[in-house]
Amino acid sequence: MTTLTVTAKGQVTLKKELLQHLGVKPGQKVEVDVAPGRRLTVKASERKSGWEEVYGILAGRTDKVATIEEMNEAIRKGWAGLK
Repeated sequence: MTTLTVTAKGQVTLKKELLQHLGVKPGQKVEVDVAPGRRLTVKASERKSGWEEVYGILAGRTDKVATIEEMNEAIRKGWAGLK
């Protein structure tokens, strides 16, 4: 069993051996689930495909809904180097 210390900010740093066991590298995410008996389970988060990572990234940023024609025009202008 490994004992970790909680910082003043309420953070816990996983030791290198634990990260290696999970197969987690810097920048990757882990999932923590609450388990019975004041326990937590930690597992490596499954990596999403490129599309899943960007899908919805701009959701809620604007009230404007573009038509297909408007999107195609914006793409055409982008490829032509126009603004």
